[in-house]
Amino acid sequence: MAKLTYRKKMLLKKRISKILAIATIVIIAAIVLFPFIWMIPSALKDRTEIWSIPPRWLPKTYAWKNFKIVAEPDINGGYFYRSLFVTLFVAIVATILNISINMLAAYGFARHEFKFKKVIWCIFLITMFVPGITVQITSIQVVTKLGLTNTLWVLILPTAANAYTIFFFRQYFLGIPDCIEEAAEIDGASRLQIFAKIFLPMSKTPIIISAFGCFIGHWNSYVWPTLTITENQEKYRQIMQYIYMLNTTDVREYGRVIAATLIVMIIPITVFAIFQKQIVEGITLTGNK
Repeated sequence: MAKLTYRKKMLLKKRISKILAIATIVIIAAIVLFPFIWMIPSALKDRTEIWSIPPRWLPKTYAWKNFKIVAEPDINGGYFYRSLFVTLFVAIVATILNISINMLAAYGFARHEFKFKKVIWCIFLITMFVPGITVQITSIQVVTKLGLTNTLWVLILPTAANAYTIFFFRQYFLGIPDCIEEAAEIDGASRLQIFAKIFLPMSKTPIIISAFGCFIGHWNSYVWPTLTITENQEKYRQIMQYIYMLNTTDVREYGRVIAATLIVMIIPITVFAIFQKQIVEGITLTGNK
């Protein structure tokens, strides 16, 4: 009887713990998703309904014109879909360049011995602790002297090398057994072949999570493009700049701003949905490392 009572108590504790865990997850999910749930009908509201008190979740009349007006080319000289395409192009090219350069640098630090390796690595680590905003003015001076301002390159090249990404890949490469590389060297493979045919295929998960972070960083970029693209803005305007411009042009027309935001969210959400498994695995990998 005592054993049965003990079992019942343990089962009851497990059930209570499970119920509390589920309730906590539901509450957190509701808090996180509430803004998005509110955004969807808000994109179909006109100015009067957006500011109505008490607020309504569903609009009385659906203002589909918000999505149409967003794409019109006469909003302060802005072109929504051009900005969308330019931002997508910059994000993709910058991500490919970032991953390529940083992986090669990480491979060098992890698998090669050279003079002043520890000193150079310490310098890389120091840059990780310097807030980006503190070197913003210096960075602008550098790209100005190089003649990169007001071009797409100023949005791509400054992020090509990143200490965080190099550190992440270096730690991952250090975990790959030496015997794999040694066997490839015995077979006559060069260093570049070893990297391309062994390390690259084995790094699928860290590549995806690093690429996703880089892509989102460029997709949401606002301050850097605003400071470095001062001419031909209609050609190189990034999508976050367009949304801000839309907000300042159509004062209090937040339905249009929300409509533009929903369209912009489609691409990163799609990318996340495709690579969700690898991104979660990568986050776990980061924690383990």
